[in-house]
Amino acid sequence: MKVAISGGTGFIGKKLTERLQRSGHEVVIISRKPAQGNSKVATLTWGEIDENPRLLDGCEGIVNLAGSSLSQRWTPQAKAQMESSRLQATSELIEAVHGMNKPPSVFVQASAIGIYGTSETAVFDESSPPGGQDFPSRLSIKWEAAADEIQAMPNTRLVKMRIGLVLGREAGVYPVLKLPYKLMGGGRLGSGEQWMSWIHIDDLTALFEFCLTHDNIEGPVNAAAPHAVTQDQLGRAIAGAVHRPHWFPVPAPLLRTVLGEMSLMVIGGQHVVPQAAQRAGFRFSHLYADEAVRSLEQ
Repeated sequence: MKVAISGGTGFIGKKLTERLQRSGHEVVIISRKPAQGNSKVATLTWGEIDENPRLLDGCEGIVNLAGSSLSQRWTPQAKAQMESSRLQATSELIEAVHGMNKPPSVFVQASAIGIYGTSETAVFDESSPPGGQDFPSRLSIKWEAAADEIQAMPNTRLVKMRIGLVLGREAGVYPVLKLPYKLMGGGRLGSGEQWMSWIHIDDLTALFEFCLTHDNIEGPVNAAAPHAVTQDQLGRAIAGAVHRPHWFPVPAPLLRTVLGEMSLMVIGGQHVVPQAAQRAGFRFSHLYADEAVRSLEQ
């Protein structure tokens, strides 16, 4: 299968490219900048695609990961950039699809579990309505709505990958969560009772590949492991994996002062279950947080 990935130079995009290539798929990266001379992956720039969408001909699958990171202080300017980068890339990509001789059979749109809003008691599956008035929820709703335009193509299946907290060795949320423990200052954040719906990077890339290659899955897909944990439980798992104490609590007001609105990412929470993926036959390799974290330290 030939797959085009927008946002393919980011952490998830690089790992997905590696997985797809190992599986024998052909990958094309869509980037703002031309590829470096030693790149082993074909690259198209947005400018090239704008001029000639048929450069994407032959791509049976498209994955849209493009968008600026949420891991920055949420100033009004930063939030505007996060939104515009996602909506613009999605719009440009769908416009390019309309210009292809043969549209892809599947379009996988990145999204986030933040679309459900936060709750300490609710359990969210793909049938749960989007909720919450916070920034991540509003952003995810707009991002998915932009991708809905692809449904004008009658033979293109749309998958909306709602991604949880990604645990990866090199990037993602894990290095950030691990750092306080390495400095002997790890512990409960806020109440510690907020739900953390996580996914190991290997399972995330496997789920992307599964959605690309299985016609029986479409619509929203929660990319989160079956067993969510509380922040306190995840912290204890990290402490055990790096052999450090879990002892230094950080109160929620302090987190709000230091991080501003972005503190919602650590003191808000969602208990999300991957009902669609499991019903379609996907099998997670990392089911439990303590094992997943240990695997990142091996």
